[in-house]
Amino acid sequence: MQASICLRSLRLPFPSRKIYLQSRTKLLVPQKVFFTRAKYAESGVDGSISLRLVSPTLLAAEKEEAKAVLTLFLKKKQGLSNAVAARTINKSDAFVDHLVSHLHSVHKSRYLVGRELTTLEIRDALIPYLEKLLEEYGTILADVVENFPNPPTKEKLEENVPKQPELENPIAPISPSIFPLDSKKVKALSRVSNISPTEKLPSHIIYLIELGMDLESIKEVIRKFPAFAYYSLEGKIKPVVEFLLDLGIKKADIPTILKKRPQLCGISLTENLIPTMTFLEDLGIDKKQWAKVIYRFPPLLTYSRPKLKATVDFLYEMGLSAENVGKVLTRCPNIISYSVEEKLRPTAEYFRSFHVDVAIILYRSPQTFGLSIEANLKPVTEFFVKRGYSLRDVATMISRYGTLYTFSLPENLIPKWDFFLTMVYPKSELIKFPQYFGYSLEDRIKPRYEIVKKCEVKLLLNQMLSLSEDDFLKLLKKKMEKKA
Repeated sequence: MQASICLRSLRLPFPSRKIYLQSRTKLLVPQKVFFTRAKYAESGVDGSISLRLVSPTLLAAEKEEAKAVLTLFLKKKQGLSNAVAARTINKSDAFVDHLVSHLHSVHKSRYLVGRELTTLEIRDALIPYLEKLLEEYGTILADVVENFPNPPTKEKLEENVPKQPELENPIAPISPSIFPLDSKKVKALSRVSNISPTEKLPSHIIYLIELGMDLESIKEVIRKFPAFAYYSLEGKIKPVVEFLLDLGIKKADIPTILKKRPQLCGISLTENLIPTMTFLEDLGIDKKQWAKVIYRFPPLLTYSRPKLKATVDFLYEMGLSAENVGKVLTRCPNIISYSVEEKLRPTAEYFRSFHVDVAIILYRSPQTFGLSIEANLKPVTEFFVKRGYSLRDVATMISRYGTLYTFSLPENLIPKWDFFLTMVYPKSELIKFPQYFGYSLEDRIKPRYEIVKKCEVKLLLNQMLSLSEDDFLKLLKKKMEKKA
């Protein structure tokens, strides 16, 4: 297969604005186009059909969805920072149009019946195609995206692909399409910002305001996720909101959920959301707790089943029972967001290095697995080791109190340790009762210790802190009577 494919007389999915205005039914560019071994023919691209059928509003929304997919792909696969990825996307209008046309070719039948694609359907159509391009171009994919449809320079190609025989009749590429310089965020925000006193806000914006979202919050959502500005009220936003309300989520909580994950409104209820919920219920999530689960972590329902299954398989691998897996997913659904190979497994290996029972930590404090090993876990371990505790002691402490590693050293552990040294307890007391670090220094530890000192009695650290106020006073009275 050759390193590039030149297609003659191709109908392009990335026409210039001038060409588009001249003809909305037939977009023909007579010049030849360079592309890749990820065969253009495989995409079945014929933009003329889909562009005729898709409304301008929906087309704009699909472009924003395509940009979002491309951004995440470049960040994950090419290691681009947020800033670099954003700059690349801003230079890639022609390639984004190409992705949208590919999307139309994959789901041509959906457009013929007037059905909008969901976010997951868009993602599932574009990511495999981007994977093919990545296999072709490797580290210069971002350069290819920026310069599409122009071919990469000879030097760039030689960095990643073997030399191929030259074509007998080399063909000059066309110039990139001409697009406005406004960013996608500016375009999206204009739908709610550039409203004159005589104009009405879009219906979906009015609906969101009635739900309790103020205009500034809506704008902030659009800044983060521009496609949200193009979601239809009846087709996407309202059905999802009503579904969430039926689950028992309070109306007052809907704005918070939409701020956290506006992409929820781009997902089909019947084809994605409900089947995903059923899938998670089969994995053990308490269906009576859906309102709490979604409020805690709205992105949960936007993950693919392979991603969900990968996390659950890891929990089983670590030794959790089916019942406990369900409890973990219910109490800490955001554990799904942690990468198994980049976050969960390395954290498990770190704890195993000093004989911690990983299943216990996962069950009692799954949020610990979202912490950085270098920035959070190791400093806490070293903190206790430097103060005379062995690694076995530390393992015992975290097994008894899984959230120990979630506390800040300067704001929690250090000041409480310093106060602990002023009390008459041996260091071994913290091994028995590491929950000490979970109590408020000013509101619980200091006041109760002062009372114990005044009463001149001895209490275990556990007794001093964990008892309710009434039980604490009863125990003090009993100790004082016994002493007398």
